[in-house]
Amino acid sequence: MPGFGPSQPMERKAPIPGIKNLVAVASGKGGVGKTTVAVNLALALKALGAKVGLLDADVYGPNVPVMLGTVEQPRALDERTIIPVEAYGIKMISMGLLNPGDKPLIWRGPMLHSVIQQFLRSVQWDELDYLIVDLPPGTGDVQLTLIQSVAITGTVVVTTPSIVSLADVRKAVEMFRQVHIEILGVV
Repeated sequence: MPGFGPSQPMERKAPIPGIKNLVAVASGKGGVGKTTVAVNLALALKALGAKVGLLDADVYGPNVPVMLGTVEQPRALDERTIIPVEAYGIKMISMGLLNPGDKPLIWRGPMLHSVIQQFLRSVQWDELDYLIVDLPPGTGDVQLTLIQSVAITGTVVVTTPSIVSLADVRKAVEMFRQVHIEILGVV
C-alpha cells in the first residue's frame, strides 16, 4: 500500500465526536460470517450495557438491515445530518436502507469514499461506547478510507478454516498490522 508501512508514521486522525471506541470487523474473503459476527458483537455489547452503533460499510452487500430485521429508512435532520435507524437498541446505518431491494450499486472508489465519510461524520451517532464497522471483504477502497479517516481502536478478523479463506485473511491481518491497527481477535 503506497504511503503506508511500518516505517511511515500515520498522521493523527480526527475522532468522531462522542465515539469512544471504533471496532472494525473485517475478513479476507466474503461468505465467512463477518456480518454475523459484527451484528452479534454489537448485540452482545448492548446486552452488557454499552451504548452501541453499527455502521454497515459493506456497500455492495449490505446485509445488516436483514439481520436486524429492519427496512426503516434513516431520516435527514437537515442537509448535513442523518438520523440513524435503531434496532434492538443499536443505532445503525446501512446502504441497504438507502438502496433497498435488488438494485446493484455500481460505484468506483471516490463514491465509496464519499458515502463512508458521510456514514462516519454526518450520521448523528451521539454518545457511543462502541461503533462497530462491518467492512466489506478484502483490502480495498472502503478499508483504506476507514484507515485514513478515523482512529480505529482495533479490528476483529473473521475467517473459516478453509485454505482459501485463511490465505485471504492473512492479507487482511497484514494490512492492519502495517497500518498499526491492533488485531483484537480472530473468529
